[in-house]
Amino acid sequence: MSLSVKVLGAIVAALLASSVATGLDTNSSFDVLDYIDPLIGTANGGHSFAGATLPFGMAKAVADTLGENQAGFAYDTTYVSGLSHMHDSGTGGSPSLGNFPIFVHPGCPDDALDRCTWQQSDRATAWTQGSPKARPGYFGIALQNGVRAEMTVTNHSALYRFTFTNATTQTFSPVVLVDLMDLPQSRTNGTASVDPSTGRLTGNGTFNPSFGIGSYDLHFCVDFKGASVRDTGVWSNNRAGQGQTTISLTSDGSNTAATLSAGSFTRFSAPTNQTLMARVGVSFISVEQACSNAEKEQPDFDFPGTVSAAEAAWRDKLNVFHVEAGNVSSDLQKVFWSGMYRAMISPQDYTGENPLWQSDEPYYDSYYCIWDSFRGVHQLLTLADPLSQSRMMRSLVDVYRHEGYLPDCRMSLCKGYTQGGSNADVLLSEALLKNVSDIDWATAYEAVVKDAEIEPANWNVEGRGGLTSWKTLNYIPTDDFDPYGVGLHTRSISRTVEYAYNDFCIAQMAQRLGHQSDYEKYIQRATNWQNMFKDDQKSYLGGVDTNFTGFPQPRYPNGTWGYQDPIFCSPLLNFTSCYLNADGHETYEGSAWLYSFFVPQDMAALVTRLGGPQTFTSRLSYLHDSGLLYVGDEQAFLTVFQFHYSGRPALSTERAHYYIPSQFNTSVSGIPGNDDGGAMGAFAVLSMMGLFPVHGQDVYLINPPFFEEVIIQNKETGKVATIRNLNFDPTYKSIYIQSATRDGQAWTKNWITHDFFTQGGVLELELGPTESSWGTHDEDLPPSMST
Repeated sequence: MSLSVKVLGAIVAALLASSVATGLDTNSSFDVLDYIDPLIGTANGGHSFAGATLPFGMAKAVADTLGENQAGFAYDTTYVSGLSHMHDSGTGGSPSLGNFPIFVHPGCPDDALDRCTWQQSDRATAWTQGSPKARPGYFGIALQNGVRAEMTVTNHSALYRFTFTNATTQTFSPVVLVDLMDLPQSRTNGTASVDPSTGRLTGNGTFNPSFGIGSYDLHFCVDFKGASVRDTGVWSNNRAGQGQTTISLTSDGSNTAATLSAGSFTRFSAPTNQTLMARVGVSFISVEQACSNAEKEQPDFDFPGTVSAAEAAWRDKLNVFHVEAGNVSSDLQKVFWSGMYRAMISPQDYTGENPLWQSDEPYYDSYYCIWDSFRGVHQLLTLADPLSQSRMMRSLVDVYRHEGYLPDCRMSLCKGYTQGGSNADVLLSEALLKNVSDIDWATAYEAVVKDAEIEPANWNVEGRGGLTSWKTLNYIPTDDFDPYGVGLHTRSISRTVEYAYNDFCIAQMAQRLGHQSDYEKYIQRATNWQNMFKDDQKSYLGGVDTNFTGFPQPRYPNGTWGYQDPIFCSPLLNFTSCYLNADGHETYEGSAWLYSFFVPQDMAALVTRLGGPQTFTSRLSYLHDSGLLYVGDEQAFLTVFQFHYSGRPALSTERAHYYIPSQFNTSVSGIPGNDDGGAMGAFAVLSMMGLFPVHGQDVYLINPPFFEEVIIQNKETGKVATIRNLNFDPTYKSIYIQSATRDGQAWTKNWITHDFFTQGGVLELELGPTESSWGTHDEDLPPSMST
């Protein structure tokens, strides 16, 4: 159901009043939005979405730049080619969405339509450096053609305000065009129409997803306010004509979207106040629904009201967290709050906009990808927004009902590529352990068991491949013989360790749901990581022995070993050679060095196998110190905190303080890798919060928060959890836990469970300048499968 801005604003205001009444918001002068900078991560390949969006909203408006523009706008670019209404945030690979950009000319030279530029690369206009202004719910930018473009959104519509600042060099008669194009230039078919009496622009197109298979249809509807219609028409390539009301493009094999684009336009008489507004509705269902979405959500073209409602929605989402900064710099506070903001941009709520099946369940899209987000994003959402987390898990289960498998990646109504294991299993297991509500657990369990037992026809986009080998050899062999399905026969090491962890997560679900025989089967399969582990494998760096032995290695179906240099696909050797479609690699986006630490189900066994706690600690330190680790890839996250498992939690704290702020800061390139749907932001928040979750388990590793105190209110129970530093030092010279209490009682374990958040309480951490014995004893270590 769509709500108008006025109704949405009233609802959010009531929610805000209710939350303030809880007493959580102790500083009435504090506005969290002042500490959020959407421009963080918009340069140097961060691909963060800088534009206007609601939390998990479908409409996402921003200026699209030429260059590396995966999220539309990138700060390290020069030209803007259009303004579009749907985007994703932080994705790698190809750009996504950016459909139906509109572009504004203040007028055409000599008032001649054909002297305006129409095609994407020709019309692109330089943007004024320093002009972008971004705030939750708002984005603005100045173009050197004299147009200041501002934008805001509701759930399914964008509202643009164009101010003409310098129209003296040409006839002031604005032209607004719409282009049947998307960011990856994937359009196959499209139609654009214009209503000569109102200037309304409508149409649709067929496009491809950016990291998956199939295609999707999208529809748009543009209305205007602020100037009278002068004339209308259509354009193709760089020619335009009046009078015609419709133009269609089909894929004829001789032209691509990049070489042939077209659309419709409306030309206006000069706006009296030099301001023109455009309202754009979008829909996956129909043009009629796109128009209806915009009319219902923004009936009055109320730009400040729409911005205000968006800001209120963001404040409501974020106010479950409260930080007592304790004189910590505003920059570090911005890293924290901006990270939380980015983690709430995706997945996107497309409920009511799914043409593929009828369902009463929520439908979320833009899971980019669960391989990335299962390591932090959903753990943060479970704390900050358990209702949305529940709806997302319900959506995954509903995808299984209608598509036959849980997705590992999904975008634009299409199946995305599977990068490793079947990692929706991890999310559902963790949701069960943390009592996420309203999930059909019988169907969820059926879905994860199918992942483990039944190979799909195309395991590039769902499920797992090599299941016959998995069940008989107990590992995924290199050069596997697999006639049962189609998929990339690479990544045998990384798929083996991920499948083992996926099965551990299924075992946890089986145990909780009373399936004892299943539990025994899957807990045994969870040990399969050991079958790819070659104990005598050495590693050399620059020809020098690292003095660490034992690494996962390729293994053939007959049990013999292959070889992959343990540092291959690290920043020190052929860093980019382990991407999805690359040949000759048995790890994915990381080295065997990195994958030798991925045994979160049984770190105790791993510590023993790697030579005991002291050797493990030295080896993990070497991973971080040597340059082998790239923290810009999500699988690096847990390694920052795995010192907890060898009884050295202080070293985890040291590592967190090394990476923040050196790799996570407030610059436009302030994240170390692409944000992958907010994963980098979630890592920063969870690290700075002080309780880092082990994905797929009910375990949080205790570290001191980066602030004097962090308070989290559970939206479902109303309970408040407080993590408080005693002897807090904002210069971070005293970052080591000396002792801890939970609700006044001594707490020696270096980990805690989710009941701390659902039941509430106070965790107090006494800090000092040197490492102590707190959390170092065997009985204090996090749980492992074998112990």
